[in-house]
Amino acid sequence: MTGQRNMVGNEPDSLRLSDVEVMYGESIVALRGVSFDVPGGAIVALLGANGAGKTTTLRAISGLLGSARGSIRSGGINWAGQDLASVDAATLVARGMVQVLEGRHCFAQLTVEENLLTGGYVRRLSRRRQRAELDRVYTWFPRLRERRHSRAGLTSGGEQQMVAIGRVLMRGPRLVLLDEPSMGLAPRIVHAIFEIVRELNREHGITFLVAEQNAAIALEYADHAHVLDNGRVAISGPAAELAGWSGVKEIYLGGSAHLAEARRPP
Repeated sequence: MTGQRNMVGNEPDSLRLSDVEVMYGESIVALRGVSFDVPGGAIVALLGANGAGKTTTLRAISGLLGSARGSIRSGGINWAGQDLASVDAATLVARGMVQVLEGRHCFAQLTVEENLLTGGYVRRLSRRRQRAELDRVYTWFPRLRERRHSRAGLTSGGEQQMVAIGRVLMRGPRLVLLDEPSMGLAPRIVHAIFEIVRELNREHGITFLVAEQNAAIALEYADHAHVLDNGRVAISGPAAELAGWSGVKEIYLGGSAHLAEARRPP
């Protein structure tokens, strides 16, 4: 299954990376010929150990590489039938592609509700529609309604992750790039967040690409998964198959050199 390309089909929000190479500066190669698909309406996990290239991949998709002095040197990225080579990050957000950055990045001095409202500014919603969208976020995250007047910087890590996701949902996304949502959170909170991801996907058709070190939790909720190792796609397949494959652990612990000895998915 190594290097397998999964055909996307005609889904309007499908995403495809084709042989993408990314460099930082003039000498550091971060991604090497990365190719994979994210079907519209799916939850896809992007797995790998720390430094495997997950965050770089999300930045390449969302147009945020430049802020980290990175650039796409070859290959292409296509979303919803359009080549993204000349599309900037702000335009992608306006069209419905939004990234939740690793580490949550809330506005610490603003209240929870003020943080959420910033997510809706780009849509220029009426006051009535803005309130309706805010109430919908509070339905998904009841805890945020309770903490809506608290400064975001004084809330827990789990609450800040909810704020970060809720702020993105205020933008009315079609594709959400979620970077390490489990980082630093208790297992109970992580499961609650992934349950909401599943609900948003199933009930509202939002496509998710989730970069995650915690393979077990990601594979439990994803439809499909791609495992990165040293900037390359080491293996791709249905999440249910990869969840039972010993090779995933080998990639995390020993690198791709161990793949030949690992048992392949049935």
